[in-house]
Amino acid sequence: MREVMELIDLGLKARELGGKYENVVIAHNNDQVIRMSRMTEPYFWHFHPDSDETFLGIEGVLILELEHRRIELRPGQLFTVPRGTRHRTYPEGSHSINLTVEREGTQTSRTDPPTL
Repeated sequence: MREVMELIDLGLKARELGGKYENVVIAHNNDQVIRMSRMTEPYFWHFHPDSDETFLGIEGVLILELEHRRIELRPGQLFTVPRGTRHRTYPEGSHSINLTVEREGTQTSRTDPPTL
């Protein structure tokens, strides 16, 4: 049982992130983990066989590319990728910062890009 009660300043956490890709756990909620991610380049095509993945835009524009759909996630917008759905993410512009929520310990299965 976790008894951590901490106020989290998302702006401060975002400023602490650096590099081409950084993805850190900032909180837990029941069996879910909440991560903050900063990226400057695309993440590989993948899927999660055991968990949905919810994205919340914080800074910049995050592109969520699915097999037959492209979503531009702006600050304050939220989108959920259902479990088993092949997808990749990348920033539009210099970088993006977003939160993700998924089951703790979820598997990430790398996959080839879809053939369109």
